[in-house]
Amino acid sequence: MRKEDFDLDLLFYAISETENKGAEYVEARLQTTRDMVCILKNGQQKPIIISESSGLGIRAIVDGGLAFSTSNVLEKETIREMVDTTVKKAKAASKLVKNKIRFSRERKNKKKWKAMEKEKLEEKSFEDIIKALKEFDSIVQEKRNYIPMRFLEMETSIDRKIIATSQGTFVDGYVPRIYVTGFLTGMKDGKTAQKSIEYGGSGGWELIEVLNIREDLKRQTDVIKNIIENAQKTIPGTYDVITGPEVTGIMAHESVGHPFEADRILGREAAQAGESYLKPSDIGIKIGSEEANLSDDPTIPNSYGFYLFDDEGVPARKRKLIVNGVVNELLHNRATARMFKTKSNASARATKFNREPIIRMANTFVEPGDYSFDELVRNVKQGIFINSFMEWNIDDIRRNQRYVGHEAYLIQNGEIKHPLICPVIEVTTERLWSNLDARGNNLEYWAAICGKGDPMQGAPVWAGGPSLRLRNMKVKTR
Repeated sequence: MRKEDFDLDLLFYAISETENKGAEYVEARLQTTRDMVCILKNGQQKPIIISESSGLGIRAIVDGGLAFSTSNVLEKETIREMVDTTVKKAKAASKLVKNKIRFSRERKNKKKWKAMEKEKLEEKSFEDIIKALKEFDSIVQEKRNYIPMRFLEMETSIDRKIIATSQGTFVDGYVPRIYVTGFLTGMKDGKTAQKSIEYGGSGGWELIEVLNIREDLKRQTDVIKNIIENAQKTIPGTYDVITGPEVTGIMAHESVGHPFEADRILGREAAQAGESYLKPSDIGIKIGSEEANLSDDPTIPNSYGFYLFDDEGVPARKRKLIVNGVVNELLHNRATARMFKTKSNASARATKFNREPIIRMANTFVEPGDYSFDELVRNVKQGIFINSFMEWNIDDIRRNQRYVGHEAYLIQNGEIKHPLICPVIEVTTERLWSNLDARGNNLEYWAAICGKGDPMQGAPVWAGGPSLRLRNMKVKTR
């Protein structure tokens, strides 16, 4: 959306009115999100979904009580009523909370920013999307004898936010995104193999090429064929395990990204998304080997979780969560930063105008190392290479976890052998990262929609990393 599509007078009116009614802090966000979704199921086109949400969200702090209100009616009278409601809710909340909510002191920012976009998404029609989906479907159909069922979906979204605060911040952001997802079901001679696929990034139509979707789809169909024809049973035991970037990414996202959200650590997500194995005092504790180095970085160009300012107007930067096995930094918004006596690292995001900004990951990954993939494999006598996963689960505090392999191979005496059926890793977070002894140099990412909050907010993210070598891992099978 263009800046002129928003009535900025209403934005500043909301702030001044809320301040006049006694708020010590006010934040107003105008946001418009436009989505177009196209689906092919077994080659058949389903109804196209086109949606747009647009409105204003206001957050205010009154005597340490925080309240949030929204409206999609952008008129003065409606905003005046919304301001009254917000202030009343904040005053009521201030009487109930033991610990008053305060925000960290941050520099005011005035900035206009956007994701790089060469071929504008707003100029693309649903015919363009369907054409691309049918091309992807034709790639899968080359293995129709092995993959009789397939589901493909593409979503384009354009997100525009203007954020202003009573402390002088004014940030104008624009992010177009493409997300391609699907599910491939392989089946032949009584054998099956299933794989979910996800590709996504920020930018324009050029992402179809940048994300190498065609090439990866071709590889995924070859993998399913190979599993059905050649995979052998996994023999449970203790193995050295090498993970591909996809498995590395889900481990990083689930066992480090989520439990490093400061609101979880404080127990504020306990009834929705769960808690954390970390305590507020755990900065500086060791939970992994020297090779455990994990970060979260919203500023990666073309990334699905890309942003340069969060929804509290704080400039984004790379967050180094674990450094040499030591807990180094948590994901903070301004409220948790104040409680932890630090600065916000721009982790507050809202997916729509009627959702409150909460602490979210962006692009969470393991930092690459110095080893080539061949070098990682060469030093393994008895091991398993798990390149991608079929399913995963993890407990509410993010300690006990389970990953089921999809594309996996036996390793013997430094050589990759036949594919394996469903090797399963069951491990605690501390043991997982403590058993890491080497990182590859092949940094890769994959897209996902990360769920959190109530009401639920599905935020775009990347997860990834290099191939990892994990020593002495217990492997089971389904």
